[in-house]
Amino acid sequence: MDPTLATRALAASTEITTAALAGDDPDSVLPLVVRRAAELTASDLGVLTVRNDDGRLTVEAAHGTGGDAQTVLGNVLSGRSAAARVARSGVPIVVDDLTADPRTAPFVPPTLRGYGPFVVVPFGTRERRLGALAVYRRRGGQPFTPVTVDLLHSFGAQAGLAIVLAEGATARQRVAVYQERDRIARDLHDLIVQRLYAAGVQLDLLGRRLSGQLDPADAARLAEAVDQLDQTMAEVRATVRALTSADPGEQVKAPDLVDSVRAEVDTAGELLGVRPTLEISGDVAGVPVPVADHARAALREALSNVVRHSGARSVVVRLVRDVHGLRLQVADDGCGIPPGVTRRGLRHLEERATAAGGRCVVTSSPRSGTNVSWEVPLPG
Repeated sequence: MDPTLATRALAASTEITTAALAGDDPDSVLPLVVRRAAELTASDLGVLTVRNDDGRLTVEAAHGTGGDAQTVLGNVLSGRSAAARVARSGVPIVVDDLTADPRTAPFVPPTLRGYGPFVVVPFGTRERRLGALAVYRRRGGQPFTPVTVDLLHSFGAQAGLAIVLAEGATARQRVAVYQERDRIARDLHDLIVQRLYAAGVQLDLLGRRLSGQLDPADAARLAEAVDQLDQTMAEVRATVRALTSADPGEQVKAPDLVDSVRAEVDTAGELLGVRPTLEISGDVAGVPVPVADHARAALREALSNVVRHSGARSVVVRLVRDVHGLRLQVADDGCGIPPGVTRRGLRHLEERATAAGGRCVVTSSPRSGTNVSWEVPLPG
């Protein structure tokens, strides 16, 4: 091989590898690959096809001296075309006349009938065949020599390897980003929301104890502060949902449901002065993320009602997963739901159960206290 050509090929491979590993999207390097392939082989047109998720090949990049490159972009190739066969077998195909050779003639589009010499080589590695890399010369041009074919074959493999490595690096970077987002979401949920919740409940209790002692303006400001805390918690939860659903194709692990339930019970215990009894049974750790989010919010709402309104001396929290689904029960021995108390929180419980395909039943009386039964079905 001409030493100058070998040097150019090495430089092109290095350039592509550097660009692929430095960029955020490996596919953005494909135009550079096909341009360098056409230059190295002294071709009039270069075409790079990449395998789609459905297995078909699509022209993702093209480079040429005329306007033909733009006309072939986006074309989907037949599974019997030369490029498709090469992408499957890994064996290059070389012809001297594109429209006369039976291996290629049936699949030549009208825009490419002005080309003669043609080579197509696999693009990618033996383990990961991404597609095919083809170069063309105008009809009447010199046929491709074995040296040029070998050069293109090697170049396609090296460039493909750079893309594969770049895809792996990009995937690892994305995983790291999602893990960091998940950690932030956990901290927001398990620390910030818990503290806001506790502060809101304490302010609400303070307002009730001082009822009648505060002038209307101060009472209104206190109530507004509680409402602002509730709104802030809603916004933080929305942020948590956005963080944990940043990539729909990536399954992000939610905060552990059992840990969250224990944290909610601990917070309620601090505010009540007596820790609720907690009973957990079944494989709660395997509850799907959306259902776990609903259950977590339902428990917080139910315990908030207990702390604010019940005056209970004992509370029992049960979380059960069985063949019927997930069941959450919060029972207290308090005064029941007082007349005139807004039922907004209870409506939220019912809405969450309905959203998850389940139901929420609340029974309450001054003698027996309040029992909240929240249950939803689970897949499988």
